[in-house]
Amino acid sequence: MSDIFSRIEHSRTADEVVQQIESLILEGVLRTGDRLPGERELARQFEVSRPILRDALKSLEGRGLLTTRPGGGTHVADVIGQLFTKPVTDLISMHRKAVTDYLEYRREIEAIAAEYAARRATSDDLALLDRIMARMDEAHRTGDFDDEAEIDIEFHHAVCECAHNMILLHTLRSCYRLLSEGVFQNRLLVFTVPGAREALLAQHRAIYAAIKAGDPAAARQAAMDHISYVERSMLEAERSGDWQRVSRLRLRQRSEAGDGAKTTT
Repeated sequence: MSDIFSRIEHSRTADEVVQQIESLILEGVLRTGDRLPGERELARQFEVSRPILRDALKSLEGRGLLTTRPGGGTHVADVIGQLFTKPVTDLISMHRKAVTDYLEYRREIEAIAAEYAARRATSDDLALLDRIMARMDEAHRTGDFDDEAEIDIEFHHAVCECAHNMILLHTLRSCYRLLSEGVFQNRLLVFTVPGAREALLAQHRAIYAAIKAGDPAAARQAAMDHISYVERSMLEAERSGDWQRVSRLRLRQRSEAGDGAKTTT
């Protein structure tokens, strides 16, 4: 994190420090939970006095953007979680239609994000995507199910960052949080569908390739195709699971009925 803060060029006031940290949070450079450098180091990087820095940090903390942990330094506060309140999150988790609406929303918004990413991704953005795809390939090769699922979310985070649109960034981050916090428990069912792991990897590669090639139309279509596949696969997995449940009940009922018939003869 030592390279992301810049010296204050002009009057070196607390307001200028505040504005720079605000921008880093808004642009997604600083994420929820990130720890800021210590006071001495941060003042050195900004080239401001420590009293000015303290005023700036106090202002940001008062507005809920930073939080100080006793003995643990200063961290970026959980600003994303505020987009979905706990009551709303609970409602989403309990209603089946919410899953459908969630995927419908993601299909359209991620299509825009992928399109923008293909237009706007920098060489550093592409380098990050390169690393994530390499890790995704490795997780797939080793069959690390949990790691593969988490890298899936990380990949979509990165595509959104490549879009360089602050509103897209924070709204989609809040959507991905619903996944990482297990609000949609059935998302992992997708990985149980035969051939799904291979299909998902190919879809991520298609999005990645289109962004890297700077092809907005292809990136948009690849993103939409991916979410449509996820939606179909979740439905298939749920139906398959329900069929298995019914089959087990039938087998149990008929077995017990058969045992009862033998007893009475």
